[in-house]
Amino acid sequence: MSQFKETPVDWDRLARPVPSWFPDAKFGIFIHWGAYSVPAWAEPVGELGAVEDRVWFRHNPYAEWYWNTVRFEDSPARAHQREIYKDAPYDDFLDAWQVGDFDPADWVKLFAEAGARYVIPTTKHHDGIALWDAPGTNTRNTVRRGPHRDLVRDLEVAVRNAGLRFGAYYSGGLDWNVSNLPPLDTHKAVHEQRPCDAAYAAYAYFHVKDLIDHYRPDILWNDIEWPDAGKHGLSLGLFELMEHYYRVVPDGVVNDRWGDTHWDYKTSEYQFHLDSEQSAVWENCRGIGLSFGYNREESSSHLMDGDQLIKHLVDVVSRGGNLLLNVGPTAEGMIPAGQRAPLEHLGAWMKRAGEGIYGTTPVSSAVAQPSDLPWSRWTQKGGRAWAIVDASGPIELRARPDALELGSAVLAGAGPVTAQGRDGRVLVNLPAGPRIGPAVVSFDLRSRS
Repeated sequence: MSQFKETPVDWDRLARPVPSWFPDAKFGIFIHWGAYSVPAWAEPVGELGAVEDRVWFRHNPYAEWYWNTVRFEDSPARAHQREIYKDAPYDDFLDAWQVGDFDPADWVKLFAEAGARYVIPTTKHHDGIALWDAPGTNTRNTVRRGPHRDLVRDLEVAVRNAGLRFGAYYSGGLDWNVSNLPPLDTHKAVHEQRPCDAAYAAYAYFHVKDLIDHYRPDILWNDIEWPDAGKHGLSLGLFELMEHYYRVVPDGVVNDRWGDTHWDYKTSEYQFHLDSEQSAVWENCRGIGLSFGYNREESSSHLMDGDQLIKHLVDVVSRGGNLLLNVGPTAEGMIPAGQRAPLEHLGAWMKRAGEGIYGTTPVSSAVAQPSDLPWSRWTQKGGRAWAIVDASGPIELRARPDALELGSAVLAGAGPVTAQGRDGRVLVNLPAGPRIGPAVVSFDLRSRS
C-alpha cells in the first residue's frame, strides 16, 4: 500500500460546469495501439466486470496487458510467449513495430463517417512506451525507435482536419518500465502496488504537461490513478497541472481516473464501475470485441456486429451517457475488417438517426420507458422525443399517449406514420422490409399547462 499521504487540497476549486460540447457529442473513438499490437495475443475469456479477478488477470483478454500476463508462470500467455518469441524481452516488440500501412486520414474518415465526434488515442499505456518524444523517455518512444514517427501528432492533425475533437489517453497510474512490480493479479493489487513515489509523480507530470502544451487535447483521459506523491497543490502537483490544462484548453474536460481528486465526468468500462453511470455526466468505454489492443485470437463470435453496436450506443445515450468505442489497429496500421464493418454499419444508421442521438437527454419516465420486448429506447431534445425500436409491424410502446402529439409521429427516412393511444400505451405500425438498424420514430412532446 502507498506510504504517501495526500496533501490536503481543495479540489472543489477546480469545479466548473462541464462544457456542453462533451455531453452533446455522445460518441467517441478510443484507439489502443502500441508495441503490444505486435504479439497481439490474449485469451478472449469475457468482459471486464463479468469474470472473477484472479481468473481475469491470469487469462487477461486485454492484449494491451500482455506484458503483465506473460509474467504468470502458469498463464497460457507465458506459454505462447515462450513458443513464439523464446522469452524475448518486451522491448523487442517496440523495435519490431513497423507502421507501413498507417494512414491517419483514412482512419479518421472512417471514424467521422461512423458518427464519432471525438477521438482519443493512447499516448502512453502501462508498458511505458510513449507514442511521441516524451520528456525523460530517452529512446523508449516511437520517435526514436520502431515506427520512428510522432504518432500522437499524426493522429492529432488528422482528427482536427476532420473537424473532430482530439483527446489524449495517458496511463498515469501504471508504468511497468519504471516500477519493479510482481505480476498484478487483482484490481486491489493494481491499486496497492502502483508506483506512487515523488520521482514517478514528476515524470508523469512532465509527460502530461508536454501533451497539453504540444497537442492541446480537448479531453485528458488518465487511467488507473495518479501517483499519490503528486496529489498536492504545490509545484509539480496534480492541482497545478489541472489548472494549467484549463488555462491552455478552457473548454477541455478530464475523466475521473485520477483518484479521489477532481473530474468533469465519470467512466465505466464494459461491466466494471457501472455505478459511474448514475452520474450527471458519464461515459462507457469498451472495445468492439473483448480487448482494447488488437487481439488476433478474437473471432467474429467475440466482436459486436453492426446492429449490436447501434443498440449499445442507443442504450448508453438513452440513459444519459456517451460511448467511447475502442478500435485496436494491427501493428502495421490496418483497422481489421471485423472492426471496420460494424463502424460502417453504424455510420449508415447514424446518417438517418443522428438527430435522435446528438445533443439529446433521457426522456422522463413520466413520458416513456424503455423495453426489451420489443426492444425500444427513448431520447429527447427540445420539444421532441425519439423512440428507437428494434422491431417492425404493429408495435406497442411504453409511452403515455397524453404526453405525445401522436399526429406528429415521423419514421426517420420514411415519413409520417400512424400512432394511436390504447390502454395507456402508444401503438405504431412500423413497415417491414430491409433497413439498417432499429427504426427511429420521432414525436412532438405535448406541452403541459
